[in-house]
Amino acid sequence: MTAGRLSRRIEERCQKLGFTRPFIADLSQWPDTIGQRLNAFIKQNYHGQMDWMEETLERRQHPRQMWPDARSAIVLGMNYGPDTDPLSNLGNTDKATISVYARNRDYHDIMKGRLKELAGLVARDLSADVKVFVDTAPLMEKPLAQLSGMGWQGKHTNLVSREFGSWLFLGTILTTAELAPSATETDHCGSCRACLDICPTDAFPAPYKLDARKCISYLTIEFDGVVEEELREKMGNHIYGCDDCLAVCPWNKYAQTASEAKLQAREELNAPDLVELVRLNDAEFRQKFSGSPIKRIGRNQFIRNVLYAIGNSQKAELREAALPFVNDDDPVLSEAARWAVGRLTPLRE
Repeated sequence: MTAGRLSRRIEERCQKLGFTRPFIADLSQWPDTIGQRLNAFIKQNYHGQMDWMEETLERRQHPRQMWPDARSAIVLGMNYGPDTDPLSNLGNTDKATISVYARNRDYHDIMKGRLKELAGLVARDLSADVKVFVDTAPLMEKPLAQLSGMGWQGKHTNLVSREFGSWLFLGTILTTAELAPSATETDHCGSCRACLDICPTDAFPAPYKLDARKCISYLTIEFDGVVEEELREKMGNHIYGCDDCLAVCPWNKYAQTASEAKLQAREELNAPDLVELVRLNDAEFRQKFSGSPIKRIGRNQFIRNVLYAIGNSQKAELREAALPFVNDDDPVLSEAARWAVGRLTPLRE
């Protein structure tokens, strides 16, 4: 069968919906090495408490494990490039640093409906079945994006694009249609190791390998227990996610500011006051982060992260803000508060 191509109408619609041009992967070319690396990641327990990765390991081995009839993947990116340097707030220790992707609306909500619209066009144009994925299923989206030619997985394991740098959300349409694949992209990291060297917690045991258990994004979002003191001290003022390894990438010189208004940062989340955040009750937390991915971790885990940042602030005046949590009913919060207060209490001579 001759491989088909997407119509001009679909390509134009991608642009109007805020996506990159579509990149096509031939699923028959899926490398076995992807599954091998994933198996090694799980075997070394680098996934930490993310048990769902191990539970869905078999389905992650190949996109066809998700859907045996799939023949091609249409990979689309949505740029969320920031208009300020994500590293610029790290020295403001009385302020919080929130990952760029979480400073406005949840990208899942924005992308899913638009992908479904495009999938409908694909189904009609090619008389093929389609399924849509946005980071909510056991589909290896970054390797798929690399196979499609959108970019390459850098030494920090994230996707890097020569056109958009580090700042792309990924969405995938699997289809039974056989489509002509895009030209592949090669790895352009070279000898650069900026992303590895900047990591505060040394979460990269080697280039192209991540130990999620040390990653600040994992610790602030996926892990809901008591963070080891050695790690929490290195978290600085990161309270939700971390962009350090993304932001330092030299390829960001080609990055563009997000054009989608819902992905542009809300000003009050660029450098919010730690004191204001730690005082949020549950209702205020839910209201402030309505429609945001931050809401998913819940108020208590969020406050735990803020207390760690307060403890790292080296600002004694923030001690009073942590005191109310010292006897909190949540043992994780009370432990975090005691640690923060202890760090900010002057030693008696």
